[in-house]
Amino acid sequence: LSVRAVDGQCEVSWGTTKIGSEELLKRGADKLKGVVDRLGANITPEDIPEVHIRGDVNTPYRCIGGTIYTMQSAGYPKVGFISE
Repeated sequence: LSVRAVDGQCEVSWGTTKIGSEELLKRGADKLKGVVDRLGANITPEDIPEVHIRGDVNTPYRCIGGTIYTMQSAGYPKVGFISE
């Protein structure tokens, strides 16, 4: 995921597609559900993917924090932030 602010508004991109927070929550939950469904009873904590959020030094923390919160709400226990 990449996060930036444009004209004071937060923008989140999943790959090259800009998405809103509701779509981010849905995509995140669907992706995590796919992993859980595929592994079933054999899943371990190490199997849960980690989310990486990229932002530059000028991205306000409210944009980063909102994205972190959304991905945690989708069920991801590990969310990492990478600043450029």
